[in-house]
Amino acid sequence: MTQREPSPAVPSVPDIAVAPAAPAASAMPAGTPSATVHGGGAWADFRRRVGKNRGAVIALCVLAFLVLVALIGPYITPADPNAQNLRAVLLDPFSPGHLLGTDQLGRDILSRLIVGTRVSLLAIGLALVVAMVVGVPLGFLAGYLGGRFDGLVMRLNDAAMSFPPLLLAIALVAVLGPSLRNAMFAVGILMAPRFLRLVRGVVIGLKEETFVEASRSIGTPTHMIILRHILPNTLSPLTVAIAVTAGYAMLSEAGLSFLGLGVQPPDASWGSMIREGFLYFGRSPWLGIFPGVLIALTVFTFVTLGDGLRDALGREERTES
Repeated sequence: MTQREPSPAVPSVPDIAVAPAAPAASAMPAGTPSATVHGGGAWADFRRRVGKNRGAVIALCVLAFLVLVALIGPYITPADPNAQNLRAVLLDPFSPGHLLGTDQLGRDILSRLIVGTRVSLLAIGLALVVAMVVGVPLGFLAGYLGGRFDGLVMRLNDAAMSFPPLLLAIALVAVLGPSLRNAMFAVGILMAPRFLRLVRGVVIGLKEETFVEASRSIGTPTHMIILRHILPNTLSPLTVAIAVTAGYAMLSEAGLSFLGLGVQPPDASWGSMIREGFLYFGRSPWLGIFPGVLIALTVFTFVTLGDGLRDALGREERTES
């Protein structure tokens, strides 16, 4: 019997410690937000997006400066904004003691501009509060409930939007009486249909989402669905709408004050100062130019901020370069 020759021994290969392979990019769950990759959560991602938008950052700085002036304005005015001096009427800018000159009654223009900052921003805030209190709840109910209630609300909303805004505001102020509060109440009522249509459209789209249907199927009450799921998802478009509508509110306040239906003498607002400067434009054009420039700058600030927030709060995730 032939013996089989022993096979040559195979040298053993030493064990090599292999590091675990990094997960492939394709292994990440689809739809993972970029905030998870960079860390810090949604708030950090929002700040990063806003920080990349130079226009939004500048607009935030300008708005913060205006708010600061509105808060401390009465304490930093170089003179009494309502003090009259008939011996120093219509002084040119850079006059001694009056950096921006004086008006037709000898009042310091710079002091009145500083005090008018608070009045103008207060008017914007009042109009936005009225518009949101009226428009947002009705938009939620109309979008979520639908049916006849939705039809009735939208017919009334369309009727309100069919009137010329300025004429309707003048009519409301004529009934309520000329004052800043009544003027901004009228402006808020006119802006409410904008918020109503916006919120209604967002809610109609959200209530058909899968996570809302799942919550409804397990018996979650309607008010809890609205508070937990629908309301947080409406904050993004609502924030953008507030920033953009604030500029419209400022223009409306300036227009009503120019017509004498807003701030009443001797109080100052940028719109009332334009009205006073219009009467003396040939003699002292700076009376209307200075408040006009501030109004244009503030409106542009709100519009730029709204565009920046729209980019930062967009629902679609951006691909990082």
